[in-house]
Amino acid sequence: MLYDVQKIKEILPHRFPFLLVDRVTALTSEESIEAYKNITINEEVFQGHFPIKPVYPGVLVIEGMAQAGGVLAFVSMFGEEASNHDEKIVYFMSIDKAKFRVPVTPGDKLVYRLNVLKHKGSIWILEGRAYVDDKLVAEAELKAMVADKEK
Repeated sequence: MLYDVQKIKEILPHRFPFLLVDRVTALTSEESIEAYKNITINEEVFQGHFPIKPVYPGVLVIEGMAQAGGVLAFVSMFGEEASNHDEKIVYFMSIDKAKFRVPVTPGDKLVYRLNVLKHKGSIWILEGRAYVDDKLVAEAELKAMVADKEK
């Protein structure tokens, strides 16, 4: 384990029920990240998506990838012990080439793997893939920007 959820909460502004990264298991600054979220039947989203046959929404898979990418961008720019968490924020800018391959269901361990395609200044373009049991379930190209928090 590289970062547990407490460390992730120091980097990302998201909180329950919208914090979609449980752990970061690997991170190479300016290159890649691997993180995961355990999907449980207790997720609020399953009350309506879908009660009889629960399927984790694809948009949340993409959001989880984006959050993992945000951790990668933030740590790459400011280091693991950055003290400016209250001053900076990572914004999700775009999604391209999104594809959903296999439904994600309760009990799955959803693994996010992202690689940096391009980085210039505060802008990051990432190739993201999500896996369950090493099977590709979703992929997308994501763009993010690290910016000053408005006060």
